[in-house]
Amino acid sequence: MKTVAFAVVMVLLLLYVWERVDIVRVGYQVERLKSKKVALQRESDELRVKVSALTAPERIAHAAADKLGMMPPGQGQIVLVRVETTLPTNAGPAMPELRLAKNEVGGRMP
Repeated sequence: MKTVAFAVVMVLLLLYVWERVDIVRVGYQVERLKSKKVALQRESDELRVKVSALTAPERIAHAAADKLGMMPPGQGQIVLVRVETTLPTNAGPAMPELRLAKNEVGGRMP
C-alpha cells in the first residue's frame, strides 16, 4: 500500500513539475514574440517613412525633370476633353471632365 501511495505522490509531483516547466517555456515564448512584434512595428514605421519620402510629389517632379528630361506642359499643350456618358440614370454621378497633357512637335495643335 505504501508503494502505491508513493507512486501516486511521485506521479502528482512529476505532473506539477512538468506543468510549471511548461508555463515557464510558454512565458519565454511570449516574451520572444513580444520583442519580435516590437521589431516588426519599428520596421513597418521605417518603411512607411521611406514610402512617404519616395512618393513625395517634389521628389517625383525632381526625378522626372533630372533623370527623364520631363517638364511641365507649356502654354497650349493642355487639351480639355469632354467625355459624354450614356449611363443609365441609376448608375450614379456622371464622369468628370478629363484634362490631358499633349506634347506637340513644333507647338501646333490639331
